[in-house]
Amino acid sequence: MNLYDQQSANRRRTWLIVLAFVGFLLLLGAGFDAFYVGAAGGYVPVGSILALGVGSVSALASYFGGDRAVLAAAGAVPVEEVAASATEGDALKLRQLENVVDEMAIAAGLPRPRVYVVPDPDPNAFATGRGPERASIAVTRGLLDALDREELQGVVAHEMSHIKNLDVRVLTLVAALVGAVALLSDWARRGMMWGGGSRRRDDDERRGGFAGIVFFVVWLIAIILAPVLAQALAMMVSRQREYLADASGAELTRNPLGLARALEKIEDAVEPTRAINHGSAHLCIADPLGRKLNIGEGSWSGWFASHPPMAARIAALKAMAFQQ
Repeated sequence: MNLYDQQSANRRRTWLIVLAFVGFLLLLGAGFDAFYVGAAGGYVPVGSILALGVGSVSALASYFGGDRAVLAAAGAVPVEEVAASATEGDALKLRQLENVVDEMAIAAGLPRPRVYVVPDPDPNAFATGRGPERASIAVTRGLLDALDREELQGVVAHEMSHIKNLDVRVLTLVAALVGAVALLSDWARRGMMWGGGSRRRDDDERRGGFAGIVFFVVWLIAIILAPVLAQALAMMVSRQREYLADASGAELTRNPLGLARALEKIEDAVEPTRAINHGSAHLCIADPLGRKLNIGEGSWSGWFASHPPMAARIAALKAMAFQQ
């Protein structure tokens, strides 16, 4: 499969996963309608409307304001403000960062994104925004200190690829849907504790409503497992897009070894990126939380790791340069 086939496959997979989130929301809402509204003698699908409404509002709020929230949570500062009070040595690094961003924006055929610096000593970077016209790239202070120009170019090209492939938009929407599923699942669990659906369930059992009983069991499992499954689907989107951004970034720089060396240095850093919180971890080029789950391969890591194993990413980049 070539790069463009992989891009198309990942876009199709992402939309399937978004549809799966919508299915989660509808299932939670339909269960509420069947076992709460129906038990009270109502017919309006209040739960389904509420579930879709919460998901839609959450997605729209993240779409229009999620990038500002992510940057603010990380303590990111515009590069111009950092440069205004920087020493001469630091000013050179910041100017180099701006030059590299300009180069990669031209190579990608995109508007220049806004550039931010996160005051954290751990090397890491992320892109955020709702599309190429409104995008930002943030790098940590540790990344600027650790990487040479070719390595920095590889990291910026990786993040520029996330912008070009609209990954930042999709990942922001998916994160919003994960939050909506978790919220609705929590409401449903609280309703179960109040015993809201017991009368309808008893009526179904007396009438021999096998289908109703099965649906109740499925719904009960869904409200318990929905947050876990939603998070797993979000991580699946993130992992696949890291591989794609590595390949696309190497295509922009024509230098896959620059990014490979950068990833090796990022991997060797032992401290987590404390400025990045759990909710933004999937946006980073490397897991900022330093979780062991992202190191290995296998079914468990395959479901719940936010990033592919760094060793596999480095090996793929070296293979692109015909090195082992």
